[in-house]
Amino acid sequence: MAVHTTRPEAEAAGGDTARGRGRRTGSTSGGARGGGFGRALSVHWYAWAMVAPVVVVIGAIIGYPLVRGVYLSLTDANERNVERSIGVNHLPATYKFVGLDNYADALTGDQFLATLGWTLVWTVCCVSVTFALGLALANILNRRIAGRSFYRLLLILPWAVPGFVSVFAWRFLYNEDRGFLNKILAGGGFDPVPWLNDPTWAKFSVIAVNIWLGVPFMMVALLGGLQSVPGELYEAAEMDGANAWQRFCHITMPGLRSVSTTVILLSTIWTFNMFPVIFLLTRGGPGEATQILVTQAYKFSFEISPRDFAQSSTWGVLILVLLMLFAVVYRRVLRKQGDVW
Repeated sequence: MAVHTTRPEAEAAGGDTARGRGRRTGSTSGGARGGGFGRALSVHWYAWAMVAPVVVVIGAIIGYPLVRGVYLSLTDANERNVERSIGVNHLPATYKFVGLDNYADALTGDQFLATLGWTLVWTVCCVSVTFALGLALANILNRRIAGRSFYRLLLILPWAVPGFVSVFAWRFLYNEDRGFLNKILAGGGFDPVPWLNDPTWAKFSVIAVNIWLGVPFMMVALLGGLQSVPGELYEAAEMDGANAWQRFCHITMPGLRSVSTTVILLSTIWTFNMFPVIFLLTRGGPGEATQILVTQAYKFSFEISPRDFAQSSTWGVLILVLLMLFAVVYRRVLRKQGDVW
């Protein structure tokens, strides 16, 4: 016997079925979302197993010191009130929590602002000149010239030599009495230059050494970028009557944009924190003329008495914040220009 269902009843039954199907689908997708991490862990366990040691090592080497430094920056810890042992006697820590007082003192004091100003000048000068020289040398070595491989090897040499060896060699060259540079000047009838003993000449000297060390990296990176630019673009532009400057502006620089943005960011971070050049060449002198933020933070912890661990940690955290702000602003500028980074 056939059962006839009216149209409204059929639509209601269809709606209930659809709603039931929707609830089942929703519960299934919700379960999938909830178990996404567990499923990824079970499927790609080998990848997590290989990454885990790196994460643990980075957490131990970077994570703990960073957290400890932030904590010390909120205290008045120094050499006299930290936990220490004197012979068989163990003295507990007696430093106190002071909140943001250290940051207020640093940001309102003349020392931090003066050191920050020179650090910015040092960074901008080094990065801009290094990029300009690296780009010029990369363009020269990208052409077919005799002895190109030899020139590339020769220009990479400063990068291959350990940094402290290069700095000590330059310190010998800068010696006011026996240095090679002053002997050349004396041979030409000029007075010796106090390369490392005059504040102005000392700043010029440390910038020159850092440029010497930074040009090879910049040149190699930009040379790799140049070799990825299709040669057909230059041939077509030359056939259309574009001169060398127009080809450089409209083909070379746009082709190097992705490489340039990366190397400028890396070079800025490295130069901002370039401890070896300043410390080994001038130790921040004469006076405090060449002291940058990172060397001053080191001085607080290891050179002055009593050693001020709280102030050193405060300067370290401020350096990290400044570099993070620079990276965020730099990324936003690139995104406005249409670059993705």
